[in-house]
Amino acid sequence: MPRVLVSPAVIRNQPGPYRDALEQAGLEFAYPKANLSESIANAEVLIGELAGVSAVLAGSELYTREVLEKARLRVIARMGVGYDAIDVAAASELDTLVTIVPGTNHHSVAEQTLALLLGVFRGFPGRDREVRSGVWKRKALPRLAGRTLGLAGLGRIGQAVVPRAVGLGLTVIAYDPWPNEAFARMHDVRLVSLDELLQTADIVSLHMPCTPETTKLINAQSLASMKRGAVLINTARGGLVDEHALADALASGHLMAAGLDVFQTEPLPLDSPLLKLDNVLLCPHMGGLDEQSLRDMAAMAAQCIVDLYQGRWPEGCVVNEQLRDGWKW
Repeated sequence: MPRVLVSPAVIRNQPGPYRDALEQAGLEFAYPKANLSESIANAEVLIGELAGVSAVLAGSELYTREVLEKARLRVIARMGVGYDAIDVAAASELDTLVTIVPGTNHHSVAEQTLALLLGVFRGFPGRDREVRSGVWKRKALPRLAGRTLGLAGLGRIGQAVVPRAVGLGLTVIAYDPWPNEAFARMHDVRLVSLDELLQTADIVSLHMPCTPETTKLINAQSLASMKRGAVLINTARGGLVDEHALADALASGHLMAAGLDVFQTEPLPLDSPLLKLDNVLLCPHMGGLDEQSLRDMAAMAAQCIVDLYQGRWPEGCVVNEQLRDGWKW
């Protein structure tokens, strides 16, 4: 009987549709002994956990070439839509399928985007901390309504942000290398180049994958091109941002503030310059997680494993689609 490792700590030992699907398919499953999110860069720990495993319902742990060559997995089913933690080229060479769960968490990430944005513009959680400490400081901050929100990425998540942002009185512009023009026309979103977006937007919100082409997309040069007093929101991937350059832009006052849910290294190291700044709002990569999205992501990831085990192809979920012809469990 094939063995499946269920790695995400957020569903460890939790019942749910994902467990039902694995059990009904006759698949044995187990949880790791170690907390892989805390040992994220420790290849030896992950390799040890993968001994005797055929498939992984995976979290954010790193699947490097070394890990993949030693584990020889059939399937890595990511409980999320990003796959930058997986060496997909190596997985493809080793005939390991990589799957994701599109359409399961875009509403959650959109809500997180707005939560960070509202927190920045209304001064939370700083104002809460002041009141609790006996400080009663009524300092006015800029109004959010009437500003221009620039979405760098107009996929599912960017599109989910649009009606919420419009409801807050924002004008929305967007950059996407392959934009959904019909959606943009329907929602009065002006499509622009990335350079124009950076130079025009009062708020820049990132919703792009982290690839070799987009790594450190936000760097000293691109930050300098942003409007003085602008705000950066990142609920996508930490690798999109040069954090030292961002810290400099925040410390100098060139940017008013930032709201960050993701970081280059997670957990965020305690020596990060971002932690010394009051004008950055931080969250531990929770954008895609609410109760419903957690349930849906786990269930879809498990179903991808089940489908492949039973000879069905999970349409729209496989990253290395080129393996389709001839792939077998």
